[in-house]
Amino acid sequence: MAIVVNLDVALAKRKMSVTELADAVGITVANISVLKNARAKAVRFTTLDAICRVLECQPGDILAWVPDVSDTSVRA
Repeated sequence: MAIVVNLDVALAKRKMSVTELADAVGITVANISVLKNARAKAVRFTTLDAICRVLECQPGDILAWVPDVSDTSVRA
């Protein structure tokens, strides 16, 4: 399973920098960068909510799930 983070696209559409987003959301630039570069292990709903409020978007606009083709197991 792979979660793709499209934060770059959302920022570009709004002509907003990572620094501006971090300031508006109230977290560090480093934490936004970790999320933007898909290195985050988890994201708090409060952080996701704040990002969506600032960017005026839905979570699906910045996050997408892409199935891992090498994972043949079926989980219920």
